[in-house]
Amino acid sequence: MPFPDPSSELTQILVVDDIEASKEFYTNVLGAELFREYGGTSLVYKFLGNWLLIVTGGGPTPDKPTMTFEPPADSDRVSAAFTIRVRDCGQTYKQLKTRGAEFLTPPMASEGGGEIRCFFRDPSGHLFEISQVEGL
Repeated sequence: MPFPDPSSELTQILVVDDIEASKEFYTNVLGAELFREYGGTSLVYKFLGNWLLIVTGGGPTPDKPTMTFEPPADSDRVSAAFTIRVRDCGQTYKQLKTRGAEFLTPPMASEGGGEIRCFFRDPSGHLFEISQVEGL
């Protein structure tokens, strides 16, 4: 069978420092669907057709002998982020702000134009963007 097989799915793993704060955020702020919990250290979510695995940190294991999982050390230094395309950035901003999302700025036009966007973080510092592409 070729890879990727049509039944394959991608899961994004996010390492967090507070599983309960993360559960509150992903369930009540983002509105993600909690699929499963594992032993107080892992949460599995369905969100916008994707899987998110939220886990607490930990050291090496036999199957990843040199890896340590830890949340972002500095939330102002980003190596990965999530972009959520929306029809109305202003309306989505208001709705998420009401639910408790803390934005870096209100929605604004991107430097190159063609997009209205704004950014917020989860409780562990993972970056999210809501983006309205003009003309779509």
